[in-house]
Amino acid sequence: MDLLKDIVLFIMERKKYWLAPIIVVLFILGLLIVFGGSSAAAPYIYSLF
Repeated sequence: MDLLKDIVLFIMERKKYWLAPIIVVLFILGLLIVFGGSSAAAPYIYSLF
């Protein structure tokens, strides 16, 4: 959680707001990889890519 806190503080302090959408997309893709590999919906998720 410290890493997430540091990233948010970096974005706010340096005014790098354009990084926020990139981080959100990477987080969502990471969740798809983690949960997509072990669920029954894996064939449907793999067909998206």
